[in-house]
Amino acid sequence: MSDAAGSARPTARSARRRAREFALQGTYEWLVKGGQDLTDLTTIDAHMRDSEGFLQADADYFHTLLYGATREADELRRRFSPHVDRPLSELSPVEHAILLIASLELVHQVEVPYKVVINEAVELAKSFGGTDGFKFVNGVLDKLAIDVREAEVAAARRR
Repeated sequence: MSDAAGSARPTARSARRRAREFALQGTYEWLVKGGQDLTDLTTIDAHMRDSEGFLQADADYFHTLLYGATREADELRRRFSPHVDRPLSELSPVEHAILLIASLELVHQVEVPYKVVINEAVELAKSFGGTDGFKFVNGVLDKLAIDVREAEVAAARRR
């Protein structure tokens, strides 16, 4: 994965977007290390906080995403896996990490509109994932949003 301090686009990124980028990198690292040992999180957290560009990230939101996505990984997988067209073991670690983070946001960060969660996840997939990974992420999260934010999705569709 490339460093979150670098950007393919010259536009400024918000502190929340940077928090998501660092949480993605940390969750990716956790998954690559086996995705089981929560004791790895303090080391991963420290590594991310020492990374160039972290001072521009929302550190509290980064913490919420990294620790939430990893500690609740089994429950989050249970929620999004019905919408995945392959065994979870076949997901790329980048897509897997994005789905964990975005699922956490959809389920627990209800103050963030579902469309923002999905858009941010798609942008992460475009920046860090494979060529068409963003399409896969978008499709899974669109379906998950209907499951976990039914009223919000319905209201948006009526507009």
